[in-house]
Amino acid sequence: MTDTPVLGDLDAPFRFEYDPAVLRYGPDAARTLGAELDAQGYDRALVVCGATVGETPAVMAPVRDGLGDRLAGVFAETTPAKRLGTAYDGLERFHEADADCLVAVGGGSSLDVAKIISVLAATDRDPTAVGQAFVDSGTIAVPEAELPPIIAVPTTLAGADLSTVAGVTAAPDTCPVDESASGGIGDPKLMPEAVCYDPKLIATTPRSVLAASAMNGFDKGIETIYAATATPITDATASRGLSLLTDGLLAFGTGDDDPWVYQSITQGIMLVQYGISRADGTTLSLIHALGHGLTRTYEVQQGAAHAVIAPHALSYLFEQADGRRSLLADALGVGDASDPGAAVVDRVSEVATTLGLPTRLRDVDGPGQEEFPEVADVVLEDAFMTNIPSGLEPTREDIVDVLESAW
Repeated sequence: MTDTPVLGDLDAPFRFEYDPAVLRYGPDAARTLGAELDAQGYDRALVVCGATVGETPAVMAPVRDGLGDRLAGVFAETTPAKRLGTAYDGLERFHEADADCLVAVGGGSSLDVAKIISVLAATDRDPTAVGQAFVDSGTIAVPEAELPPIIAVPTTLAGADLSTVAGVTAAPDTCPVDESASGGIGDPKLMPEAVCYDPKLIATTPRSVLAASAMNGFDKGIETIYAATATPITDATASRGLSLLTDGLLAFGTGDDDPWVYQSITQGIMLVQYGISRADGTTLSLIHALGHGLTRTYEVQQGAAHAVIAPHALSYLFEQADGRRSLLADALGVGDASDPGAAVVDRVSEVATTLGLPTRLRDVDGPGQEEFPEVADVVLEDAFMTNIPSGLEPTREDIVDVLESAW
């Protein structure tokens, strides 16, 4: 069985429309933020980050130095919950600072909140109306008006930087809504104007946090290769990114703190994201759908969910379809294996284990076995399942079997 397109299928047609952020990379790249704002034509930046990042001099000093007199203020109140109410607090700070752009520093939560602030800044609807519409629809309408731009400065490896989507939650005690709700927004306008990849900033993140974020970004590269929406362009960037991530993460997991490690994983996470979030769709697929099923209603950290489920999802994939296993094996450095599918599964397991991440579903705060059918239903309804490879037709029983194997 084969997927479309496959390696060597050079006459397979494709269309690649992609409008990415400007990419800046390098040690001390954060100190060039002022130059980037100048190139983009912006004068006053509100920094959006979490409390821990806001209190970490090793992160904030180069960001402050880089922005210089373009720093309009710091909003250090984001949390992993990504509350709509937090975004409204950030919007108030944005107006008070008379800012014209947002600089999101940290992980995916800070970037998502910055995107929501940007959307709210461009809408003329009051918070109650926006909150109620979010409860009713699970999303927030992106206005036609121009949005304040975002410059992203990632400090984790979750891989949320080159993205046109953002997650959001709401609760009556934090925002004027009648009931708790969660959902997301998506629009090409949400792509950051620029992303500043600084391996020195990545190196300031606690090792446990960095390891926990790594599998989410790593799996983006894996899925980009086997997804039905793969292209030769994303094959190239994902393959190189996975190679860098594999070498860097295995070294990082063994305690290596040499600068090349952080340079490798920073360039790797930049490359695996390139072209995966496009106007006409994404390359996220089976693993991310399973991850959503495990994290949307359970207290499972996303990176842990990916570490647990990825090897079992890949085993299932390779039993049913080619999954472009040879290309994946080459990217992961095991291309000479006699059984490339098994080698890919083993390599992914090795990365997770070396990072010290959980490898069994029973060891995380997730669903019990009796809940697997319900989780399977959520997975099958996930939008990313539209990107699974041809030849793969998962049933509820199939997904339950994957969860059982991960148990």
